[in-house]
Amino acid sequence: MTIPVGAPVLSICVPVYNEAENLPLLHEAIVKVVEPLKLATEIILVDDGSKDDSWKQIQALVEKDPRVRGIKFMHNCGETAASDAGMRAARGKFVMTMDADLQNDPEDIPKFMEALSQGWDCVCGTRVANRRKGDGFVRVASSRIANWVRNKLSKENITDAGCTYRAFKRQCVDKLKLYRGLHRFIPTLLKMEGFTVTEIPVSNNPRVHGESKYGVWNRLFKSFRDLLAIRWMKSRLLNYQVELELDRSRSVPKIEVTTHPEVISHGSEMQSGAA
Repeated sequence: MTIPVGAPVLSICVPVYNEAENLPLLHEAIVKVVEPLKLATEIILVDDGSKDDSWKQIQALVEKDPRVRGIKFMHNCGETAASDAGMRAARGKFVMTMDADLQNDPEDIPKFMEALSQGWDCVCGTRVANRRKGDGFVRVASSRIANWVRNKLSKENITDAGCTYRAFKRQCVDKLKLYRGLHRFIPTLLKMEGFTVTEIPVSNNPRVHGESKYGVWNRLFKSFRDLLAIRWMKSRLLNYQVELELDRSRSVPKIEVTTHPEVISHGSEMQSGAA
């Protein structure tokens, strides 16, 4: 893939739903990390039909910082749709997704970039070691149960599928075809396409403003149908390797037929003279 001149190296895509108070803080935290690294970055904020002043905050940030881009949905479509819109709009060589609530810490961005530089196609954050620092018992317990169920049924080993703090090579985004709810299974979908996936530990900060949009229902039950779809897709995956291919047309020299106008003209004159 060719990256246009002046395009960012990293595109950070952030689904936004009622996060007006967190957006200025998130922008400040990201800039604080990427500027010392001299990392050309764009921040894509996708307003998923927020009912608060999130869009006004996005507009203000776009006016303040040319690295910020804003996308506004006509109505609420869900986290998968907002993530997909951000990734499709991204122009960077690498694409990152993160939450707007500051529980994903921008200080971890260099760790993602380091892992990508080692050759991994997709790098996923895992909050297993730090989960209790930012979440209560019920949320932690429901997340662990959901991860266990997902891994058991999908034959996966992703320790924190619910963590959407991830970074990808651009080629991964081009291959993704998402449906509602499938943002949780992006690592599995990429593995099915032949990409390499790894996990790195990330921080899990306490939420500063607002409240979580996802609870036990989302983690344990609402995604179960999606999990069955992923299980079916994996069972029906085409898995073949071509050993040999014979094609004589590739070894036969191409014969080009050329027409010379002067010959045709001369021939025509002779024919007319003979007549």
